[in-house]
Amino acid sequence: MKASTSALGPSFLRAWRQRFTIRTRLTVAFTALLGIAGAAIVFTVTVFMRTVPNYVTVGVQEEQPEDFVSAPDGGAASLRVGSDAAPAQGIVLRDPAAILNTSFVVSLIVLAVLVATGAAVAWVISGKMLRPLQAINQAAKLASTGSLDHRVALQGPKDELHDLSDTFDMMLGRLDDAFQTHRRFAANASHELRTPLAATETMLEVALSDPNITTEELRTVASRVLETNRRNAETVEALLALTEIEYLPRTHEPISLHTLIQDVLASTRGEAMAMDLTIQVTLTPCMVVGDEAVLRQALTNLITNAIRHNQHGGVVEIAASDATDEVQILIENTGHPLTNERIQQLREPFARGDGRVEGGRRGHGLGLAIATTAVESHGGDVCLTPRTGGGMTALITFPTSTEIDLPAPRCGEVLTSKVTARTGADTSAELITQADT
Repeated sequence: MKASTSALGPSFLRAWRQRFTIRTRLTVAFTALLGIAGAAIVFTVTVFMRTVPNYVTVGVQEEQPEDFVSAPDGGAASLRVGSDAAPAQGIVLRDPAAILNTSFVVSLIVLAVLVATGAAVAWVISGKMLRPLQAINQAAKLASTGSLDHRVALQGPKDELHDLSDTFDMMLGRLDDAFQTHRRFAANASHELRTPLAATETMLEVALSDPNITTEELRTVASRVLETNRRNAETVEALLALTEIEYLPRTHEPISLHTLIQDVLASTRGEAMAMDLTIQVTLTPCMVVGDEAVLRQALTNLITNAIRHNQHGGVVEIAASDATDEVQILIENTGHPLTNERIQQLREPFARGDGRVEGGRRGHGLGLAIATTAVESHGGDVCLTPRTGGGMTALITFPTSTEIDLPAPRCGEVLTSKVTARTGADTSAELITQADT
């Protein structure tokens, strides 16, 4: 019996909470608090007035009204016949008990009025306080249907509910951007994969429909089909790389960024020579913790992007520095003038910029997307801005890790190299090391 009785309380509370709205529960709570406080005051005052003071009854000689006539010899007064005297008006209290009882009743009446008024006021105030939650709830319902363009945009004082509304709007904005990006990605990916397949199908159908096709023409068609399939394979590999960077686990090991940049420059030297570019490199030895393969791919994409989006005889400047709280890599290239809007579009998958065809190869449009995702997966950031005079500037920042304990480079040690690539000419390279003595 005791167990069932003890379990009845929590069950009743859960049922009560599920049945009534939060506005009703707040109103009941405020009203109960007000009623308890008022009852405590009435009880305390009543007990005090009944037990502590000592009451003394003092007689008072009342003035005789005009309806009473006194005897000439000082005898008893007599009542005038036909008198118009009226009885006493209001509440007549003749002893302390009557006074205390009356005050107690009046206190209870005032308490009841106070509780009723408090309940009404609590209902109105709680409704106003919870109105922002109703707006957020409405926005959440719209978001559940797939409509992410609605915002709460709460007006009023800067309180906790306002902060919650701003956070909810920020979340809706990010979700909307993410869904729009994924929709564009799916549409662009299907287009990028379907178009080469359709072109391959057309080339094969044309070749098969010609009974007089020569061996040389067949070889030409076969080479075109092979090139189309190669590009499809590169696109699929890039998509897989993007997926792996986002979702697959990575290794965490100390990485020498300046050494990694030098390796990437060595692998892209051929394309730089083909476009007659001048590459200026200023590197300070710096370390980060991360996945070397992922960071190598990110740097390769960014440096290759600076080469392929360049102009013949242009310049690529690369600098790396190790600040107190972050590592910075600056990649700047000459090229066609760009706007901020166009540069932000180039971050999206399958977005291609001008100048890729000039280098002889057309990219798949995933380079900047992969590089951005790779850097952000390491806690870094990629800031792309237009370069004055044409081209683009990429600033990559990584947080300095406190988990690695490696020998620090000598103070002031800077590696500076200038590579001038000329088509049909010898490649000259100069590596200068400066150190404070």
